[in-house]
Amino acid sequence: MDFSTLIGMLVGLSLVVGAIFIGGAVDVFINVPGMMIVIGGTLASICVAFPFEEVIQAMVAGFKAFSSRKVKVNEVVNIMVKVAEISRREGLIALENVQTENVVLRKSCQLIADNADPELIRATLRIEISAMKRRHKIAQDVYKRLAGLAPAFGMLGTLIGLVQMLSNLQEPASIGPAMAVAILTTFYGSLLATVLFIPIGAKLRARTLQEQLHLEIIFEGAKSILENNNPRLVYEKLSSFQAPKDRAGE
Repeated sequence: MDFSTLIGMLVGLSLVVGAIFIGGAVDVFINVPGMMIVIGGTLASICVAFPFEEVIQAMVAGFKAFSSRKVKVNEVVNIMVKVAEISRREGLIALENVQTENVVLRKSCQLIADNADPELIRATLRIEISAMKRRHKIAQDVYKRLAGLAPAFGMLGTLIGLVQMLSNLQEPASIGPAMAVAILTTFYGSLLATVLFIPIGAKLRARTLQEQLHLEIIFEGAKSILENNNPRLVYEKLSSFQAPKDRAGE
């Protein structure tokens, strides 16, 4: 669980809700027609803009931004050093039996066990990086579009409320509900964009850069093991990816 994402989201929502409670009545901020316009309209438009399977993929990616734990650079470096230790102790062929959930790491171990050319490993991981960035960009584009659609539908709801209000000025009782729709839809759209869609999109971009860095470490580690499977030398090379304070002996 990535607690920083969850805590940040909860704190942001809590501040907004807290301000509403302090200001007085809460029920005035609940308007079903306004929610229908903003939430329903935003979801409908995003399904028009993107294939449905890509929308579902983006929703799953957004959920993973909360549920998956951030893997640190130090952990990836240590894993590659352990791989080097296995290859040193048992030979390169032993890497065929390395068990890991990381598909790229498993593929790299197989290539090392096959004594593949470093250029083949480079080409393979470059393809993996490109494919990963392409998959992640879809989810990022969905949230970027959602962040633009929600305020737009909020403004649309505002216009609807204003039209209803202006067309019934002779009926004072109808002015209040119409004005509520006019104002609250803008509030709903801005809330969704600033508290949900924009932060999740930014988190996904950060995760893409993080995964790209991890793949680079795996590539350099695999190449180093093929060139010289001395775990100490492998670590010395991969430690360049670490912050100075995290390096052994510093």
